[in-house]
Amino acid sequence: MFFLNRACGILLPVPSLPGGYGSGDLGKPAHDFVDFLSRSGQTIWQVLPLTVTDGALGNSPYSSPSAFAGNPLCISPDDLVARGLLLRDELPGHPPFSEDRVDYAAARIFKEHILRLAFSRFSPDGNYEAFLREQEHWLEDYVLFTALKGVYNGDPWNCWPEKIRRRDGNALLAASRDLGEEPDFLRFVQYIFFSQMKDLRAKCREAGVELIGDLPIYVNYDSADVWSRQPLFCLDQNLLPTEVAGVPPDYFSETGQLWGNPLYNWDTLKKDNFSWWIRRLSHSLSQFDTVRIDHFRGLLAYWAVPFGDKTAERGTWRPVPSSDFFEAIRRNLPSPSFLAENLGVITPDVTEAMESMGFPGMAVALFAFGGGMRDNPHIPHNYRRELAAYTGTHDNNTIEGWYSEDATGDELQAFREYTGRSAGGESAADTIIRLVLSSVAERAVVPLQDYLGLGSEGRMNTPSVPSGNWEWKARKEHLSEDLSRRMGNLADIYGRK
Repeated sequence: MFFLNRACGILLPVPSLPGGYGSGDLGKPAHDFVDFLSRSGQTIWQVLPLTVTDGALGNSPYSSPSAFAGNPLCISPDDLVARGLLLRDELPGHPPFSEDRVDYAAARIFKEHILRLAFSRFSPDGNYEAFLREQEHWLEDYVLFTALKGVYNGDPWNCWPEKIRRRDGNALLAASRDLGEEPDFLRFVQYIFFSQMKDLRAKCREAGVELIGDLPIYVNYDSADVWSRQPLFCLDQNLLPTEVAGVPPDYFSETGQLWGNPLYNWDTLKKDNFSWWIRRLSHSLSQFDTVRIDHFRGLLAYWAVPFGDKTAERGTWRPVPSSDFFEAIRRNLPSPSFLAENLGVITPDVTEAMESMGFPGMAVALFAFGGGMRDNPHIPHNYRRELAAYTGTHDNNTIEGWYSEDATGDELQAFREYTGRSAGGESAADTIIRLVLSSVAERAVVPLQDYLGLGSEGRMNTPSVPSGNWEWKARKEHLSEDLSRRMGNLADIYGRK
């Protein structure tokens, strides 16, 4: 594990960084933020997934056409200038991007233009050839999938010609011959992304900042992964899912959550010693110091919903060969640093697996005040050292948004009783930040919006809302010296510096 002592840090996706060209990027905006964290006594930066996002899928980093490919929106144009692939005066003509919202549509158009210009001047070298060899296990399928998407007007792969969607070798070979330079361009884009990612990780290590990434447990149906690895997923004779992922009804939703992702064929995965999963986990660990596994309980049992259902109510729990899977991780990934997302209703077997594997769990302070506080795992007096404690996550409202809009009367009363907070005292955000930082949990992570005291205008994502998410973006003035001093003082007071 990268850090063994008390530490604290910030949750902020790369696209939400200030500056950049419509979107924060892996270049100067990211490197400047690492410097800001270092000045502020912060030794953790959680960035969420950095996989490709799609406007048709709400730009969610958790809904990607690839479990492996990096997001071109995160590529730094300034780095392309430094590499000699662009001229400085080729950048100023970009459209006026919003300073406080990620402008996905405009950023995609701009990045596409400059990346194709840079590609026209790129000469492959040994580093590029080494990258192609190292990433071949996913890169070639992704490149072919993406290029064919362009040929077929963006249609889902199950609408492609019969032989192409069933990956007939001769048909794929014939189709590949008509793709021109597009596959080489797509390889170049991924090479640039991962080169910049490597530089950022080196910057973080130099500054003593632990970089935490996220790994969504499921993949999209319309993805390079499902198209290229069809036997690994539960598909019928027509290549449609037999069942899809979700979670059952609970306190938060009477009908459950219907995610709609295809489910893994765990029997097939087991026969191959879970090689696809091992490569995926290894790929994530090559980019980050620690990887948070989203919906960890789905690695022990999953909620299978009949394909075509409109809610998750009729699902069934199905087991995963988890003992064999975790043993494969032990054999192939010595001393991996994973963080398990264990929110929601967690059964004893999930907790046992986490303890056996040495995977810390999470606690979220915003979940602490609903229901009884005495035994609530999210209330700070019940935290354990190995936890990662959060004020909130990317799926919650901000603290101030929760306090002013979402919290029930009972939750507000519980909050006041627990904290001793009275009207006219410090803000709700400051109070909960102090609760988390003062807790025994070794890791304490705060979304930047909570340090800024933002209300719901700073919310990152509202689950089940199809548009308007993932757009909040920090301004340069947000990262002020006053904020840096305040964060540093709190880190010092609570022994996290």
